[in-house]
Formats: sequence, structure tokens, C-alpha cells
Amino acid sequence: MIEPVALSDFFLSFFSASMIILTAALYAGIYSWAEITRKRTLHYWAIAVYGLLLALVGLFSHINHLHGHWLALTVAMAIGYWWMPRLIWRLCVATHSHEFNNH
Repeated sequence: MIEPVALSDFFLSFFSASMIILTAALYAGIYSWAEITRKRTLHYWAIAVYGLLLALVGLFSHINHLHGHWLALTVAMAIGYWWMPRLIWRLCVATHSHEFNNH
């Protein structure tokens, strides 16, 4: 049986995967808060958290020896983490704009 991750690297693999999820949620939260408050400094913090997310994705890819289409899928995931909060924010603004226009 082939082990994709060495047993000694299992904890680091698990930790980096869970940190990817947490930093993605933190990035989306900070981005949303920056859009709500219109504070540019929060946008910079969101970009910094996204940079940390990219580092964690790189670490995860390296530990798990991802190559070929798996590496391409990981890159697509990282790009999706950048765009999804923005697209979801635009969707929310578009679907709730009538609530702001009535007041």
C-alpha cells in the first residue's frame, strides 16, 4: 500500500489543512468587514491573511507531494479563495440593494 504522506508528516499535513480552512474564513470575514466599514486598512489586513493562506497552501502541497493535476487543483482552490468572498459580496449587495433604496 502506498502512503501519500509519511507518518512523521501527518500532523503537519493535518495542521496545515485545518489552518487553510481557518485562514480562508478569516480572510472572508476581514474582507467583508472591510467592505461594510469602508476601511482601507482592513483591506490590507485581508491581503496579508490571504498571503498567509497562500503560504499554507504551498506548505500543504509540498508536504503531500502534490504534482500534476493535483497541484493544478490546489492552485485553482487558492484562486477561488481570492475571488469567492468578492463575488459573494457582490451577490449580497445586488440581492439586498432594494432594502437600502427603500430607506
